[in-house]
Amino acid sequence: MHKPLILTMGDPTGVGPEVILKAWLSGALDGVKRPLLVAGDTAVLQRAAHLLQADCTTGEIADGLATHMLQAGNRRLAVRSLSNLPAPQLSWGHPDAHCGKAMLDYINWACDQCLKGTAAAMVTGPINKQAILAAGCDAPGHTELLARRCRTDKVVMMLGGAHLKVCLVTTHLPLKEVPDTLTTEDIVATIRITDSAFRRFFGCRNPRLAVLALNPHAGEGGRFGDEEERIIAPAIAAARQCGINASGPHSADALFHFAARGDYDAVVCMYHDQGLIPLKLLHFEDGVNVTLGLPIIRTSVDHGTAYDLAGTGKADCSSLVAAVTMAAQMAEKQ
Repeated sequence: MHKPLILTMGDPTGVGPEVILKAWLSGALDGVKRPLLVAGDTAVLQRAAHLLQADCTTGEIADGLATHMLQAGNRRLAVRSLSNLPAPQLSWGHPDAHCGKAMLDYINWACDQCLKGTAAAMVTGPINKQAILAAGCDAPGHTELLARRCRTDKVVMMLGGAHLKVCLVTTHLPLKEVPDTLTTEDIVATIRITDSAFRRFFGCRNPRLAVLALNPHAGEGGRFGDEEERIIAPAIAAARQCGINASGPHSADALFHFAARGDYDAVVCMYHDQGLIPLKLLHFEDGVNVTLGLPIIRTSVDHGTAYDLAGTGKADCSSLVAAVTMAAQMAEKQ
């Protein structure tokens, strides 16, 4: 029996519950060759089913990690109910501290199952950072929270789809802080983690990694900045000495054309928007967020709680389907 993929429900007042239910009810997850288990709240999931006008029943079970089973016609979805929120009283887009604690409980439980080896991977739904802060967690988001839980010092945020995959050296920083934050050591570590993950999980024997410059025209010989010569080029040279197929620094304005047509397996980007603008241009609906460098597999939807759509039944489940599919594919490589 295959170990399950755990889907964390995310913010109970956001689109997480409904995109899980929409993907399940539509049959979009039928091709996944592993059992699925939702870490969440049965009452909230039932509310999502009602929103989607699905006739869905819930029953208690004692089957491995599951405590409940959702059923709609011939479809069944296992659930580990980890909270008991008053679903009818929850207001879309307004999570409270109880919702924040529930979000943390879903994530921590799923992470622990992956660490123990009872689950193959976790796929996370979107959370609200203010709500988890109100619940006592000061982590900026999923990535940092999971790194702490796994006791991992360095992880890499990757976002990707079929045509483009980008890995970030720095993530959520003011743009003016990026030049002073970049170090040769961090760039080398990002390249090495990316190379290792692509060899292990993405079937690349010799991953082709394009490393971007920070400044326009790769600094143009120092005219537009010297970070390329001082910081980035030495990192690429060090990575190549370790046998990694890394090239650059490449000018970001031209490189993505070649990456998107398949000349590179991944692009190592210096800052958040440098990578995410082209990624979301190509993969706005089906992009996947993956945390590389953890001892577990974690993928995620590449969107937030979408409070403007929560409760309407109009949220697109494409990113969730892509995240589950990628997690399953990565799990097969373990």
